[in-house]
Amino acid sequence: MTRIVAINASPRITWNTATLVRDAARGAESAGAEVQVFDLYQLDPFMGCRSCFACKRGKTAGRCVYPDGLTPVIDAIREADGVIIGTPNYLGDVSAGLRCLMERVTFQNLTYKKDPRWYREASTPVLFIMTSNAPDGAYQEGGFYAHMLQSKLMSISHAIGPARPLVCGSTLQVSDYSRYDWDMFDAEQRRYRHENTFPLEREMAEELGTELVSNPWA
Repeated sequence: MTRIVAINASPRITWNTATLVRDAARGAESAGAEVQVFDLYQLDPFMGCRSCFACKRGKTAGRCVYPDGLTPVIDAIREADGVIIGTPNYLGDVSAGLRCLMERVTFQNLTYKKDPRWYREASTPVLFIMTSNAPDGAYQEGGFYAHMLQSKLMSISHAIGPARPLVCGSTLQVSDYSRYDWDMFDAEQRRYRHENTFPLEREMAEELGTELVSNPWA
Protein backbone atom coordinates (compact mmCIF):
# COMPACT_ATOMS: atom_id res chain seq x y z
CA MET A 1 0.00 0.00 0.00
CA THR A 2 1.16 3.54 -0.75
CA ARG A 3 2.35 5.31 2.41
CA ILE A 4 1.89 9.06 2.76
CA VAL A 5 3.22 11.22 5.59
CA ALA A 6 1.33 14.47 6.24
CA ILE A 7 3.02 17.10 8.42
CA ASN A 8 1.33 20.15 9.89
CA ALA A 9 4.18 22.49 10.81
CA SER A 10 1.90 25.15 12.26
CA PRO A 11 1.49 25.61 16.03
CA ARG A 12 -2.27 25.74 15.41
CA ILE A 13 -3.92 22.38 14.75
CA THR A 14 -7.37 23.52 13.56
CA TRP A 15 -6.65 26.62 11.47
CA ASN A 16 -5.66 27.32 7.86
CA THR A 17 -2.47 25.28 7.47
CA ALA A 18 -3.72 22.31 9.46
CA THR A 19 -6.98 22.32 7.51
CA LEU A 20 -5.23 22.21 4.14
CA VAL A 21 -2.83 19.49 5.28
CA ARG A 22 -5.72 17.32 6.42
CA ASP A 23 -7.65 18.01 3.21
CA ALA A 24 -4.64 16.82 1.21
CA ALA A 25 -4.34 13.79 3.50
CA ARG A 26 -8.00 12.98 2.91
CA GLY A 27 -7.39 13.12 -0.84
CA ALA A 28 -4.50 10.69 -0.48
CA GLU A 29 -6.66 8.34 1.59
CA SER A 30 -9.41 8.47 -1.04
CA ALA A 31 -6.85 7.22 -3.56
CA GLY A 32 -6.13 4.22 -1.35
CA ALA A 33 -3.07 5.42 0.57
CA GLU A 34 -2.25 4.77 4.19
CA VAL A 35 -1.73 8.22 5.72
CA GLN A 36 0.11 9.15 8.91
CA VAL A 37 -0.47 12.71 10.15
CA PHE A 38 1.90 14.61 12.44
CA ASP A 39 1.27 17.93 14.16
CA LEU A 40 4.85 19.03 14.83
CA TYR A 41 4.03 21.31 17.73
CA GLN A 42 2.15 18.53 19.52
CA LEU A 43 5.15 16.20 19.56
CA ASP A 44 7.59 15.62 22.39
CA PRO A 45 10.28 18.33 22.61
CA PHE A 46 12.68 18.43 19.69
CA MET A 47 15.41 20.56 18.18
CA GLY A 48 17.34 21.03 14.98
CA CYS A 49 20.59 19.32 14.01
CA ARG A 50 23.02 18.84 16.95
CA SER A 51 26.01 18.46 14.61
CA CYS A 52 27.01 15.15 16.22
CA PHE A 53 28.04 13.73 12.81
CA ALA A 54 26.74 10.26 13.68
CA CYS A 55 24.94 10.38 10.32
CA LYS A 56 28.34 10.45 8.59
CA ARG A 57 29.84 7.33 10.19
CA GLY A 58 29.63 3.56 9.78
CA LYS A 59 26.30 1.82 10.11
CA THR A 60 24.42 5.05 10.89
CA ALA A 61 25.63 6.88 7.77
CA GLY A 62 22.70 8.68 6.15
CA ARG A 63 20.49 8.35 9.22
CA CYS A 64 19.78 10.85 11.98
CA VAL A 65 20.07 8.93 15.24
CA TYR A 66 19.38 11.62 17.84
CA PRO A 67 16.25 10.52 19.76
CA ASP A 68 13.62 13.17 20.36
CA GLY A 69 10.14 14.18 19.20
CA LEU A 70 11.19 14.34 15.53
CA THR A 71 12.48 10.77 15.38
CA PRO A 72 9.16 9.17 14.32
CA VAL A 73 8.64 11.88 11.70
CA ILE A 74 12.10 11.44 10.18
CA ASP A 75 11.68 7.66 10.17
CA ALA A 76 8.25 7.96 8.54
CA ILE A 77 9.57 10.26 5.81
CA ARG A 78 12.33 7.77 5.05
CA GLU A 79 9.77 5.02 4.41
CA ALA A 80 7.11 7.16 2.71
CA ASP A 81 6.00 7.06 -0.91
CA GLY A 82 4.84 10.68 -0.71
CA VAL A 83 4.99 13.57 1.75
CA ILE A 84 2.62 16.45 2.49
CA ILE A 85 4.13 19.42 4.33
CA GLY A 86 2.19 22.48 5.44
CA THR A 87 3.61 25.60 7.08
CA PRO A 88 2.61 29.20 7.64
CA ASN A 89 4.94 31.95 6.42
CA TYR A 90 6.48 33.29 9.62
CA LEU A 91 8.59 36.40 9.10
CA GLY A 92 9.45 35.45 5.54
CA ASP A 93 10.34 31.83 6.28
CA VAL A 94 8.80 28.50 7.23
CA SER A 95 7.89 27.86 10.86
CA ALA A 96 10.67 27.20 13.37
CA GLY A 97 9.40 23.64 13.81
CA LEU A 98 9.74 22.91 10.12
CA ARG A 99 13.19 24.47 10.03
CA CYS A 100 14.27 22.02 12.74
CA LEU A 101 12.82 19.11 10.78
CA MET A 102 14.42 20.18 7.51
CA GLU A 103 17.83 20.58 9.18
CA ARG A 104 17.63 17.02 10.42
CA VAL A 105 16.24 15.51 7.22
CA THR A 106 18.70 17.37 5.01
CA PHE A 107 21.91 16.99 7.02
CA GLN A 108 21.54 13.24 7.43
CA ASN A 109 21.59 12.89 3.64
CA LEU A 110 24.72 14.97 2.99
CA THR A 111 27.78 12.77 2.43
CA TYR A 112 30.38 15.56 2.39
CA LYS A 113 31.85 13.70 -0.58
CA LYS A 114 32.20 14.81 -4.19
CA ASP A 115 30.48 11.64 -5.36
CA PRO A 116 27.95 10.67 -4.30
CA ARG A 117 26.80 13.90 -2.68
CA TRP A 118 23.74 12.31 -1.04
CA TYR A 119 23.37 9.10 0.93
CA ARG A 120 19.84 8.71 -0.33
CA GLU A 121 18.78 9.77 -3.79
CA ALA A 122 15.84 12.16 -3.36
CA SER A 123 12.83 10.67 -5.14
CA THR A 124 9.81 10.98 -2.85
CA PRO A 125 7.29 13.53 -4.18
CA VAL A 126 6.27 16.31 -1.81
CA LEU A 127 3.21 18.55 -1.72
CA PHE A 128 4.38 21.78 -0.06
CA ILE A 129 1.59 23.97 1.33
CA MET A 130 2.25 27.50 2.54
CA THR A 131 -0.30 29.82 4.10
CA SER A 132 0.36 33.51 4.37
CA ASN A 133 -0.87 36.96 5.37
CA ALA A 134 0.62 38.24 2.12
CA PRO A 135 -1.46 37.96 -1.06
CA ASP A 136 -0.90 35.17 -3.56
CA GLY A 137 0.81 37.58 -5.94
CA ALA A 138 3.70 37.97 -3.50
CA TYR A 139 4.73 34.40 -4.37
CA GLN A 140 4.52 34.74 -8.13
CA GLU A 141 7.45 35.67 -10.35
CA GLY A 142 8.79 39.05 -9.30
CA GLY A 143 6.84 38.99 -6.03
CA PHE A 144 8.35 39.75 -2.64
CA TYR A 145 8.32 36.09 -1.53
CA ALA A 146 8.94 34.44 -4.89
CA HIS A 147 12.63 33.78 -4.24
CA MET A 148 11.94 32.43 -0.76
CA LEU A 149 9.34 29.99 -2.08
CA GLN A 150 11.61 28.74 -4.85
CA SER A 151 14.46 28.33 -2.37
CA LYS A 152 12.28 26.21 -0.08
CA LEU A 153 11.08 24.07 -2.96
CA MET A 154 14.67 23.48 -4.05
CA SER A 155 15.76 22.54 -0.53
CA ILE A 156 12.89 20.10 -0.15
CA SER A 157 13.58 18.62 -3.58
CA HIS A 158 17.20 17.94 -2.63
CA ALA A 159 16.40 16.51 0.79
CA ILE A 160 13.23 14.50 0.12
CA GLY A 161 12.10 14.69 -3.51
CA PRO A 162 10.37 16.80 -6.17
CA ALA A 163 8.17 19.42 -4.51
CA ARG A 164 5.00 21.03 -5.83
CA PRO A 165 3.64 24.16 -4.11
CA LEU A 166 0.18 25.21 -3.03
CA VAL A 167 0.13 28.78 -1.69
CA CYS A 168 -2.85 30.20 0.16
CA GLY A 169 -2.46 33.95 0.68
CA SER A 170 -4.43 36.69 2.45
CA THR A 171 -5.53 34.20 5.08
CA LEU A 172 -7.96 34.81 7.90
CA GLN A 173 -5.63 35.03 10.89
CA VAL A 174 -8.21 35.11 13.69
CA SER A 175 -11.94 34.59 14.04
CA ASP A 176 -12.53 37.96 15.74
CA TYR A 177 -10.45 40.89 14.52
CA SER A 178 -12.22 43.28 16.91
CA ARG A 179 -10.15 41.87 19.76
CA TYR A 180 -6.97 43.28 18.23
CA ASP A 181 -5.78 46.81 17.55
CA TRP A 182 -4.76 46.06 13.96
CA ASP A 183 -5.18 48.51 11.11
CA MET A 184 -3.23 46.69 8.38
CA PHE A 185 -5.97 44.23 7.47
CA ASP A 186 -9.46 44.53 6.08
CA ALA A 187 -11.26 42.06 8.34
CA GLU A 188 -14.37 41.87 6.17
CA GLN A 189 -12.32 41.24 3.05
CA ARG A 190 -10.37 38.51 4.83
CA ARG A 191 -13.57 36.90 6.06
CA TYR A 192 -15.12 37.08 2.58
CA ARG A 193 -12.07 35.42 1.08
CA HIS A 194 -12.09 32.73 3.76
CA GLU A 195 -15.73 31.94 3.04
CA ASN A 196 -15.51 32.05 -0.76
CA THR A 197 -11.93 31.35 -1.91
CA PHE A 198 -10.54 29.19 0.88
CA PRO A 199 -13.05 26.38 0.18
CA LEU A 200 -11.72 26.23 -3.39
CA GLU A 201 -8.17 25.99 -2.05
CA ARG A 202 -9.30 23.19 0.23
CA GLU A 203 -10.65 21.34 -2.80
CA MET A 204 -7.35 21.91 -4.59
CA ALA A 205 -5.41 20.52 -1.63
CA GLU A 206 -7.58 17.41 -1.65
CA GLU A 207 -7.12 16.98 -5.40
CA LEU A 208 -3.34 17.32 -5.07
CA GLY A 209 -3.36 14.79 -2.24
CA THR A 210 -5.15 12.38 -4.54
CA GLU A 211 -2.69 13.08 -7.37
CA LEU A 212 0.23 12.49 -5.02
CA VAL A 213 -0.94 8.88 -4.85
CA SER A 214 -2.55 8.21 -8.22
CA ASN A 215 -0.15 10.18 -10.44
CA PRO A 216 2.91 11.25 -8.38
CA TRP A 217 5.07 13.94 -9.91
CA ALA A 218 8.73 13.35 -10.70
